[in-house]
Amino acid sequence: MASVIVGALFGDAARYTLASVIVLLLGLVLGFRPEGGVVGVLLSVVLVVVFAFSLSWIWTALGLVLRTPNSVLWVSTLIMFPLTFASNIFVEPKTMPGWLETAVVFNPITHLVTAVRGLMSGTVLMGQIGWLLAACAGLVVIFAPITMYLYRNKE
Repeated sequence: MASVIVGALFGDAARYTLASVIVLLLGLVLGFRPEGGVVGVLLSVVLVVVFAFSLSWIWTALGLVLRTPNSVLWVSTLIMFPLTFASNIFVEPKTMPGWLETAVVFNPITHLVTAVRGLMSGTVLMGQIGWLLAACAGLVVIFAPITMYLYRNKE
């Protein structure tokens, strides 16, 4: 029975990969030239897909608990919206208030963005990738069993 859930999540990973390729191609057309080269770009896409796959376990668990797809959309938006804005995507953390800067340091999206930017620019530190992969593994270790339990016991 796990194959149904895992298969759906791998299908999502394929869509994430396709979306990443489209965004990269558009960036290249618009003049983006990654200094990290092809290897940096490929590793960046892999990191984004791995991170998205690990987050997908949370959304799948929510999908098994909530009644409608619209409910899952709203709850996921309520979670991701603050995480996205409380990260280093749009603003350098040093310009934020102290309490928010502290929160940004512990935000996994911040570490994803830092690692991807580093890979694309050729300045990545292995610690950045390691922290991100550890966070991804933690999400899967926590939410995959919960999701499978919910799936098996769904009425």
